[in-house]
Amino acid sequence: MIDFNHWLTLPVKALDTDSADQALVRQSQLTKPAGSLGQLERLAVQLAAMQGGSPQAEHVHITVYAADHGVMAENISAYPQSVTAAMIRNFASGGAAISVLAKHLHASLDVINVGTVTELEEIKGVQDQRIANGTANFHQQAAMTEAECQQAMLIGQHNVECCQQNGTRIYIAGDMGIGNTTAASAMACALLNLPASQLAGPGTGLNAEGISHKATIIEESLVLHKNHLDSPLAVLRYLGGFEIAAMVGSYLQCAKSGLPVIIDGFISSVAALCAEQICPESRHWFLFSHHSAEPGHGAILQAIDAQPLVNFNMRLGEASGAAVAIPLLRMACALHNQMATFEEAAIAGAIS
Repeated sequence: MIDFNHWLTLPVKALDTDSADQALVRQSQLTKPAGSLGQLERLAVQLAAMQGGSPQAEHVHITVYAADHGVMAENISAYPQSVTAAMIRNFASGGAAISVLAKHLHASLDVINVGTVTELEEIKGVQDQRIANGTANFHQQAAMTEAECQQAMLIGQHNVECCQQNGTRIYIAGDMGIGNTTAASAMACALLNLPASQLAGPGTGLNAEGISHKATIIEESLVLHKNHLDSPLAVLRYLGGFEIAAMVGSYLQCAKSGLPVIIDGFISSVAALCAEQICPESRHWFLFSHHSAEPGHGAILQAIDAQPLVNFNMRLGEASGAAVAIPLLRMACALHNQMATFEEAAIAGAIS
């Protein structure tokens, strides 16, 4: 079993600057005006630096982490808690958005139950790694014990380790957990020292009154735990969820071992921000897929200096936004690797 504290101290893997330089040179030689492919050029160079050679966006793996939240006792969601378990079954049966997208992309998909309220039957395609019957209600106490938080993070760490052994070149983590936008918003407030009124959003579809109540619950929780929120790990433990902690662990492992990550939406971005604050420079291994419709997402993206690829007004979660971005990455790689250079095309001079 990996030693948590030792693993946490492992450094972030350095990007391959030589490969980045070579990719930039190749971009300057391709039969197009310099910079004319915009972010597609930047993507190809970023992936080259991450992968240490010609960029590629095949061998994609997606893991959806699912768990329930004790703060649901405070009536902060438009959906009942039973939906978490129902969606786990939907992932496994192929009916969920991410299931459809993974199949279309020829990406492998894991579904890991890290803590539903009720123990589920054995479901083909679902890993049962339940830590507890959901987190505790952070409006009253810490969401997780220290041991539970570490266990959740190591579940994510181990998943990435297994993926790399199986040849994964790009990793995506998704989330499922009714109530988890409240947990993520509370974490973001603590990590960025911002008010809940600025970050709390509709989540699964709350009206204005529901959003206001949600913000109040978050603010009261921040006051309750203010003397303990002195580190990003403490923020994760006191306010987060099992699935968020698993994502943080997976992102940290990707950064430490050198595996590119496509970050999904609001909740995934909060996990990415937490990972970056735990282990600075982790974000160099993150590519941000889209700008979520959740109102707090912009503040997270700004804090982590992220440039999302698309803005489709999505807010589903479960890694759907990240999956939608994969074809863009594949096109960026195809253009970079397959376009002719001026020399190959026998075109004299550069295009300006």
